Amino acid sequence: MKAKESISRRKFIGTSSLLAAGLLLPTQQIIGAPAILKNYGKPNSKINGVQIGVITYSYRSMPDQSAEATLKYILESGVSAIEMMGGPAESFAGMPESAVDRRAFFGLRRKQRDGSLTEAESKEMKEISAQMEAHNKAVAKWRMNAPLDKFKQLKKMYKAAGVKIYGFKPSAFGKGNTDAEIDYGFRAAKALGASHVTLEHPSDDAHTMKLGKMAQKHKMRVAYHGHTQQTPDFWDTALLQSKYNMLNPDLGHYVAAGNEKPLDLLKKHHKRISSMHLKDRRNPANGQENQVWGEGDTPIGQILNLMSTERYKFPATVELEYKIPADSDAVKEVSRCLAFCRKQLNA
Repeated sequence: MKAKESISRRKFIGTSSLLAAGLLLPTQQIIGAPAILKNYGKPNSKINGVQIGVITYSYRSMPDQSAEATLKYILESGVSAIEMMGGPAESFAGMPESAVDRRAFFGLRRKQRDGSLTEAESKEMKEISAQMEAHNKAVAKWRMNAPLDKFKQLKKMYKAAGVKIYGFKPSAFGKGNTDAEIDYGFRAAKALGASHVTLEHPSDDAHTMKLGKMAQKHKMRVAYHGHTQQTPDFWDTALLQSKYNMLNPDLGHYVAAGNEKPLDLLKKHHKRISSMHLKDRRNPANGQENQVWGEGDTPIGQILNLMSTERYKFPATVELEYKIPADSDAVKEVSRCLAFCRKQLNA
């Protein structure tokens, strides 16, 4: 490298760093700087045409669950697009605080789903559920007049940092929620800039019909998530009910359920998938457990390369569910999953 070129490069990097830190005001000298300055220091997890995202649930083990801290975790992970859980966004907007230990709750719910709760854990689950019911009533009341401007402010903050919110998953779309809460959920998702909302598939045709009709009113897609109850025809009824009913499949759970051809699901339904979850689980013959990526039976590399080759537009969402090593944390492990995706896509 020539001396003149070296000096120019150092000057560019120095100027960029100051801009990124907000310590250098625009002057006539830098107004015409390259467009790359606009994105300097921002994450980019779109790899060979495949948008890798993360669901903020992946950071549930981190100590601070605020929207600001969550953004910090996302940036440190190197991710540029997300599925936002309700907690960080609604807390930012002023939702009543809960005394529930959500990490304990998620752990117990996972064990309940697997049928492995002990008697003591069942009692704890009932106590937490009662606390959550009381909190849910307070939240439902708050949602009636929740300030949408706060969600727009959150969108602006994340966008300025280089993070797009493509999906929103508040606890507002269940069978126990009122129509007013469901309407609120769609309006909040729009304010966040999301293209769709996500929820666990309710296994209730009447409810998916209702949500499809309400989604049409808001022109907002509803994507249904699945666990080990997923089958190749799991979403068929909901898809027939409304063009706004979509898929949010989880291919790790799909493999753990014994479905042998996850790529066929993508090929069949790619036009109706709003986003999908990725994790590495073993198949039933190997115990079904969550694994560090690359050690399970989910063909993540084949999935990602199919998405790249076929130019599928929906994002692939990292959902961190394997046990975090003692010397690590959720941020490091999401980064590890992202690095795995880059390697599989040869980037």
